[in-house]
Amino acid sequence: MKHLKRKKFEALYAPLEQELVAMARWAAATGARIMVLFEGRDTAGKGGAIQAVAQPLNPRQCRIAALPKPSTREQSQWYFQRYVAHLPAAGEVVLFDRSWYNRAGVEKVMGFAAPAQVDAFLKAAPVFEQQLIDDGILLFKYWLTTDQEQQELRFQERLEDPLKRWKLSPVDVAAREKYDAYTLAREEMLEATHTKAAPWTLIDFNDQRRGRLTLIRDLLDRLPDTHVDPEAIELPPLGHAPSKEGFTVLKPIAAYKDAKRTD
Repeated sequence: MKHLKRKKFEALYAPLEQELVAMARWAAATGARIMVLFEGRDTAGKGGAIQAVAQPLNPRQCRIAALPKPSTREQSQWYFQRYVAHLPAAGEVVLFDRSWYNRAGVEKVMGFAAPAQVDAFLKAAPVFEQQLIDDGILLFKYWLTTDQEQQELRFQERLEDPLKRWKLSPVDVAAREKYDAYTLAREEMLEATHTKAAPWTLIDFNDQRRGRLTLIRDLLDRLPDTHVDPEAIELPPLGHAPSKEGFTVLKPIAAYKDAKRTD
């Protein structure tokens, strides 16, 4: 299929935004705890997909967990410990920009974790996730796929675009030579952690806009009936003319002006 144009994407995304808002309203009303893991290759489009889910939602209810490299202290903890602090409470939606699956992906491929550590993780992860599910958390695991040709194009875009340059790290550069190794690591991970209770869902992100729509549609379809009527709110008349801002201590700074205009 051809890549979606922006206008077509926005037209298809608009009704999904409404459904996402309804999902959040349902979660708040029922106390549901929703957790979504976004995993995949570098440049697959995790950030854009996460923003597409989070954009219409209240940031006080929907949180993004994007953990940095573990500190020395965190490296000495139980592996899952630093992720537990970010689990959702009642009514919350938490979107993980990468997760504990770092151990089965980048840590394994780049040699940051020993084989014994990876093996231990692959055995422990299904047990950990079963505990989350048994406690009532709604867990969704997505893996975003992309061919190396697309990955190369996106790496080049990051290199050339000053606004995206921060996304390109030495680890990303090194990963270019390990595309096939990441494939093998992913397959081993799926074999060990794709369970009935916590299945993986793979989504083609060679077209990132189409991938976002596919992911959101799948997420919404897998949730229970989320219809909750919005709270009835009325705005009575002010009863007077609208007031203007008044200042006695400080005044707003001068407004920004387009250099090409003189008005």
